[in-house]
Amino acid sequence: MEGKTITVNRKARHDYFVEETYEAGISLCGTEVKSLRAGTVNLKDSWCQIQNGELFVLQMHISPYEKGNIFNRDPMRPRKLLMHKREINKLLGLVQQDSYTLVPLSLYFKGDRVKLQLGLCRGKKLYDKRADAARRDAAREIDRAMKSQNR
Repeated sequence: MEGKTITVNRKARHDYFVEETYEAGISLCGTEVKSLRAGTVNLKDSWCQIQNGELFVLQMHISPYEKGNIFNRDPMRPRKLLMHKREINKLLGLVQQDSYTLVPLSLYFKGDRVKLQLGLCRGKKLYDKRADAARRDAAREIDRAMKSQNR
């Protein structure tokens, strides 16, 4: 991932194991890009779906551009993701067979283009989330102990 990060979906890494990541372009209109430059986007409850051989991101909220008028679009509209056909077919096979889900992980600018980092994810169970929290807490305690010992 390169360029200026617009937003990161932190909830995705909390709720899912990310197996692989992909980069996809996203089809937007002009006022949506201006709104993204202002940072008014929410990826928290969004997911991706393959329909008729095309990849779409659903429930991604881009707030309407405040200086736009009739050119503003619906903030929750499905947006088309731009990937190669063979990549989409590979993802379709994995999603259908292996119970994976496609989750947007982050949105960023790469040059003057907007890119979406897409994760091929498997859902976490409650005990997985607890184990991750315990691991983080243990690492935090070790860091605190090392910091206090070095003083």
